[in-house]
Amino acid sequence: MTKGDRTRIIPRRTPESAAMVAEVKRAMAITARINHLTYDDAAEVRALFSELIGQTVDDSFFLIPPFYATGGGNTRVGHHVFVNQNCTFYDLGGLDIGDDVMIGPNVSLITSGHPVEPSQRRAGVTASPIVIENNVWIAAGVTIIGGVTIGENAVIAAGSVVTRDVPPNTLAGGNPARVIRSIGAA
Repeated sequence: MTKGDRTRIIPRRTPESAAMVAEVKRAMAITARINHLTYDDAAEVRALFSELIGQTVDDSFFLIPPFYATGGGNTRVGHHVFVNQNCTFYDLGGLDIGDDVMIGPNVSLITSGHPVEPSQRRAGVTASPIVIENNVWIAAGVTIIGGVTIGENAVIAAGSVVTRDVPPNTLAGGNPARVIRSIGAA
Protein backbone atom coordinates (compact mmCIF):
# COMPACT_ATOMS: atom_id res chain seq x y z
CA MET A 1 0.00 0.00 0.00
CA THR A 2 2.90 2.38 0.64
CA LYS A 3 6.30 2.53 -0.97
CA GLY A 4 8.66 0.47 1.17
CA ASP A 5 11.64 2.67 0.37
CA ARG A 6 9.91 5.66 1.99
CA THR A 7 8.34 3.84 4.94
CA ARG A 8 9.91 3.66 8.36
CA ILE A 9 8.77 1.68 11.40
CA ILE A 10 8.71 3.12 14.90
CA PRO A 11 8.78 0.21 17.38
CA ARG A 12 6.80 0.41 20.62
CA ARG A 13 8.55 1.10 23.91
CA THR A 14 11.45 3.01 22.39
CA PRO A 15 12.62 6.59 22.86
CA GLU A 16 11.27 7.35 19.37
CA SER A 17 7.80 6.06 20.28
CA ALA A 18 7.88 8.04 23.54
CA ALA A 19 8.70 11.17 21.54
CA MET A 20 5.81 10.36 19.19
CA VAL A 21 3.38 10.15 22.13
CA ALA A 22 4.67 13.45 23.54
CA GLU A 23 4.16 15.07 20.13
CA VAL A 24 0.58 13.77 19.97
CA LYS A 25 -0.16 15.29 23.39
CA ARG A 26 1.38 18.62 22.35
CA ALA A 27 -0.54 18.68 19.07
CA MET A 28 -3.84 17.83 20.73
CA ALA A 29 -3.41 20.72 23.19
CA ILE A 30 -2.73 23.18 20.37
CA THR A 31 -5.54 21.91 18.13
CA ALA A 32 -7.97 22.18 21.05
CA ARG A 33 -7.06 25.89 21.23
CA ILE A 34 -7.49 26.25 17.46
CA ASN A 35 -10.91 24.61 17.67
CA HIS A 36 -12.18 27.27 20.08
CA LEU A 37 -11.67 29.86 17.36
CA THR A 38 -13.95 30.93 14.52
CA TYR A 39 -13.66 31.92 10.88
CA ASP A 40 -13.05 35.54 11.95
CA ASP A 41 -10.03 34.60 14.09
CA ALA A 42 -7.76 33.96 11.09
CA ALA A 43 -4.69 35.66 12.56
CA GLU A 44 -4.91 33.70 15.80
CA VAL A 45 -5.50 30.45 13.87
CA ARG A 46 -2.35 31.21 11.82
CA ALA A 47 -0.36 31.88 15.00
CA LEU A 48 -1.46 28.63 16.63
CA PHE A 49 -0.90 26.62 13.44
CA SER A 50 2.58 28.14 13.25
CA GLU A 51 3.18 27.01 16.83
CA LEU A 52 1.92 23.54 15.89
CA ILE A 53 4.31 23.09 12.95
CA GLY A 54 7.23 24.98 14.53
CA GLN A 55 7.56 27.58 11.81
CA THR A 56 5.68 30.71 10.86
CA VAL A 57 3.13 30.25 8.11
CA ASP A 58 2.63 32.97 5.53
CA ASP A 59 -0.15 35.53 6.06
CA SER A 60 -1.84 33.99 3.00
CA PHE A 61 -2.42 30.71 4.92
CA PHE A 62 -6.08 30.23 5.86
CA LEU A 63 -7.56 27.40 7.93
CA ILE A 64 -11.19 27.12 9.06
CA PRO A 65 -11.62 25.24 12.36
CA PRO A 66 -12.25 22.62 13.51
CA PHE A 67 -8.94 20.98 12.68
CA TYR A 68 -7.27 17.85 14.04
CA ALA A 69 -3.61 16.76 14.15
CA THR A 70 -1.41 14.22 15.89
CA GLY A 71 1.74 16.19 15.28
CA GLY A 72 2.98 19.21 13.46
CA GLY A 73 6.76 19.17 13.57
CA ASN A 74 6.88 17.13 10.35
CA THR A 75 4.59 19.46 8.39
CA ARG A 76 5.70 22.05 5.83
CA VAL A 77 3.14 24.42 4.32
CA GLY A 78 3.70 26.73 1.34
CA HIS A 79 2.14 30.07 0.47
CA HIS A 80 -1.55 30.63 -0.36
CA VAL A 81 -2.69 27.37 1.26
CA PHE A 82 -6.37 27.01 2.17
CA VAL A 83 -7.57 24.29 4.58
CA ASN A 84 -11.33 23.99 4.97
CA GLN A 85 -13.05 22.81 8.14
CA ASN A 86 -12.87 19.41 9.79
CA CYS A 87 -9.56 18.30 8.26
CA THR A 88 -7.16 15.84 9.89
CA PHE A 89 -3.38 15.87 9.42
CA TYR A 90 -1.27 12.96 10.74
CA ASP A 91 2.27 14.05 9.86
CA LEU A 92 4.47 11.42 11.52
CA GLY A 93 5.84 10.35 8.12
CA GLY A 94 6.22 13.94 6.90
CA LEU A 95 3.66 16.17 5.23
CA ASP A 96 4.81 18.60 2.54
CA ILE A 97 2.11 20.93 1.18
CA GLY A 98 3.18 23.19 -1.70
CA ASP A 99 2.03 26.65 -2.72
CA ASP A 100 -1.51 27.50 -3.87
CA VAL A 101 -3.01 24.27 -2.49
CA MET A 102 -6.73 24.08 -1.69
CA ILE A 103 -7.87 21.40 0.75
CA GLY A 104 -11.62 20.83 1.01
CA PRO A 105 -13.64 19.98 4.12
CA ASN A 106 -13.31 16.60 5.81
CA VAL A 107 -9.98 15.77 4.16
CA SER A 108 -7.64 13.35 5.96
CA LEU A 109 -3.90 13.31 5.27
CA ILE A 110 -2.65 10.20 7.07
CA THR A 111 1.09 9.44 6.99
CA SER A 112 1.04 6.79 9.72
CA GLY A 113 -0.43 3.34 10.16
CA HIS A 114 0.43 -0.10 11.47
CA PRO A 115 2.05 -3.19 9.96
CA VAL A 116 -0.40 -5.37 8.02
CA GLU A 117 0.82 -8.69 9.45
CA PRO A 118 -1.36 -9.58 12.47
CA SER A 119 1.63 -10.65 14.58
CA GLN A 120 3.33 -7.28 13.98
CA ARG A 121 0.31 -4.95 14.06
CA ARG A 122 0.75 -3.83 17.67
CA ALA A 123 4.55 -3.87 17.54
CA GLY A 124 4.85 -0.33 16.24
CA VAL A 125 3.74 2.38 13.89
CA THR A 126 4.62 2.79 10.23
CA ALA A 127 5.28 6.23 8.76
CA SER A 128 5.51 7.32 5.10
CA PRO A 129 5.51 10.87 3.69
CA ILE A 130 2.81 12.65 1.74
CA VAL A 131 3.87 15.28 -0.79
CA ILE A 132 1.27 17.64 -2.25
CA GLU A 133 2.85 19.71 -5.00
CA ASN A 134 1.90 23.26 -6.06
CA ASN A 135 -1.56 24.29 -7.21
CA VAL A 136 -3.33 21.08 -6.15
CA TRP A 137 -7.03 21.00 -5.29
CA ILE A 138 -8.13 18.23 -2.92
CA ALA A 139 -11.94 18.16 -2.87
CA ALA A 140 -14.23 17.31 0.05
CA GLY A 141 -13.95 14.05 1.93
CA VAL A 142 -10.69 12.82 0.40
CA THR A 143 -8.33 10.50 2.28
CA ILE A 144 -4.66 10.41 1.25
CA ILE A 145 -2.40 7.77 2.78
CA GLY A 146 1.34 7.90 3.39
CA GLY A 147 3.79 7.22 0.60
CA VAL A 148 1.81 9.26 -1.94
CA THR A 149 2.80 12.27 -4.05
CA ILE A 150 0.08 14.41 -5.64
CA GLY A 151 1.56 16.06 -8.74
CA GLU A 152 1.41 19.76 -9.58
CA ASN A 153 -1.98 21.11 -10.75
CA ALA A 154 -3.73 17.80 -9.99
CA VAL A 155 -7.32 17.64 -8.74
CA ILE A 156 -8.53 14.87 -6.43
CA ALA A 157 -12.28 14.29 -6.77
CA ALA A 158 -14.54 14.39 -3.71
CA GLY A 159 -14.70 11.24 -1.63
CA SER A 160 -11.60 9.66 -3.15
CA VAL A 161 -9.12 7.44 -1.34
CA VAL A 162 -5.62 8.05 -2.69
CA THR A 163 -3.29 5.06 -2.24
CA ARG A 164 -0.73 5.76 -5.00
CA ASP A 165 0.93 8.71 -6.71
CA VAL A 166 -1.19 11.02 -8.85
CA PRO A 167 0.62 12.51 -11.89
CA PRO A 168 0.72 16.27 -12.49
CA ASN A 169 -2.09 17.90 -14.50
CA THR A 170 -4.61 15.11 -13.94
CA LEU A 171 -8.02 14.61 -12.38
CA ALA A 172 -8.09 11.51 -10.17
CA GLY A 173 -10.97 9.98 -8.28
CA GLY A 174 -12.53 6.89 -6.80
CA ASN A 175 -11.59 4.26 -4.25
CA PRO A 176 -8.82 3.58 -4.86
CA ALA A 177 -8.28 6.80 -6.79
CA ARG A 178 -7.32 6.44 -10.45
CA VAL A 179 -6.54 9.00 -13.10
CA ILE A 180 -9.78 9.99 -14.84
CA ARG A 181 -8.30 12.37 -17.39
CA SER A 182 -5.64 14.95 -18.07
CA ILE A 183 -6.38 18.58 -17.30
CA GLY A 184 -4.84 21.75 -18.67
CA ALA A 185 -1.83 23.18 -16.86
CA ALA A 186 -2.29 26.53 -15.15
